[in-house]
Amino acid sequence: MNILPYILTFILGLNVLLALAIIFLERRDASATWAWLMVLLFLPIAGFLLYLVFGRRLSNKEIFTWDKKSRLGLLTAVQEQLAAIKEDRLAVHSKAIIPYEDLIYMHLKNNDALLSQNNEVEVYTDGQKKFHALIEDIEKAEDHIHLLYYILRDDNLGQRLAEVLMRKAREGVEVKLLYDDMGSRLLTRGYKRKLEEAGVQVESFFPSFIPKVNLKINYRNHRKLAIIDGEIGYIGGFNIGDEYLGFNKRFGYWRDTHLRVEGEAVNNMQTRFILDWNQASRRDIVYENRYYQAKPKGDVGMQIVSSGPDSEWEQIKHGYLKMILSAKEYVYIQTPYFIPDDSLLDALRVAVLSGVDVRIMIPNKPDHPFVYWATFSNIGDMLKAGATIYVYQKGFLHAKTLVVDGNIASVGTANIDVRSFRLNFEVNAFIYNPDVAQLLADRFHEDIVESTELTYKLYQSRSKWIRFKEAISRLLSPIL
Repeated sequence: MNILPYILTFILGLNVLLALAIIFLERRDASATWAWLMVLLFLPIAGFLLYLVFGRRLSNKEIFTWDKKSRLGLLTAVQEQLAAIKEDRLAVHSKAIIPYEDLIYMHLKNNDALLSQNNEVEVYTDGQKKFHALIEDIEKAEDHIHLLYYILRDDNLGQRLAEVLMRKAREGVEVKLLYDDMGSRLLTRGYKRKLEEAGVQVESFFPSFIPKVNLKINYRNHRKLAIIDGEIGYIGGFNIGDEYLGFNKRFGYWRDTHLRVEGEAVNNMQTRFILDWNQASRRDIVYENRYYQAKPKGDVGMQIVSSGPDSEWEQIKHGYLKMILSAKEYVYIQTPYFIPDDSLLDALRVAVLSGVDVRIMIPNKPDHPFVYWATFSNIGDMLKAGATIYVYQKGFLHAKTLVVDGNIASVGTANIDVRSFRLNFEVNAFIYNPDVAQLLADRFHEDIVESTELTYKLYQSRSKWIRFKEAISRLLSPIL
């Protein structure tokens, strides 16, 4: 008896049922729906398996929890700031904040992102300097060290960090280290074991229950946070690994952007860490005053904004949209991946066509080939509209920076791509301060010297093979 026809019929029926589920039950974005239907059409068996691993939507029920007392305190503060903005009585330290009260309101309303106006910010664009400062601050810790990184490697930098964390734990300092299980999949068991033996609490986000098989592979914690004694916070793009110091021959010099923050915004970074830690660990952190010791310092206004598949809204993307549409003079973007959805592409086109100087800087080499070619496909649209595109040549550009008019900026972990907007857990600092914004704009101009301009004529001269790769990558971009 030939059972092959029955097997093929079963596979076809399964594909049809899955297609119907994608269309009618999951209610995805139309572009993502079509991308998955293409995968199912051309890869009937493999496509089904790919969907099980990469395509299933994440339930947002009780992903992040916090004790009710702390939650109530946060909501009360948020409601007070919302009322102050609506009633035009928000006390601002700088008049530069006033034009962006609508953006501040949006982050408060939809993300509980409190505005703090008394922060001091130091900008790092070099890994050697960033990690020197971070380890120096860790060395001085007296109460607690909270670290969250997407990638943690057992290499020279990872060992250097481990040594100082173990030493601080033996001194009696509370040390908690959270990493993403997929991003840090090469981390050795021995690395984790020696940290725990020294008293460091180590947890992984969405771990694999079966070795090398993770059904939540598509939903990763891409955040990078460090909080020391509740007084100092770090946020930005650098992970823990030697390549971020420029020691990887494939990438060369690593150009990223990271912030060191002192001031009340650190409290909001601490809250983000606690929520993420409590999701990953059975040893929940409960509210204690010692975790919130940030003192007013400086005059930088800032909101710490999170987004992820647990969110009803794509909050960081919405922040990008508001910033771009507010631009009068210029928009500067640095991103390793440029795969915006239609709303962001339209906002950038409108800005360019309105006379705003839109400049976008991308790397000259891929760390993910499909993403790289999808990026170049979208870059063509921006060139056609009149944007200026730079390709960074010194090494690998990993910064996630957006600067508008030298007044406001965003620095964090979210790339300009669909994955960052919808699938990854991300966190960004939205900064309302001309001095910091201008500093980031100056860094952009410095990077232009290390870049080449990609003209529309040069873009049009690319080979048919490159055009083919771009076309395929663009079709798949909603699910990359």
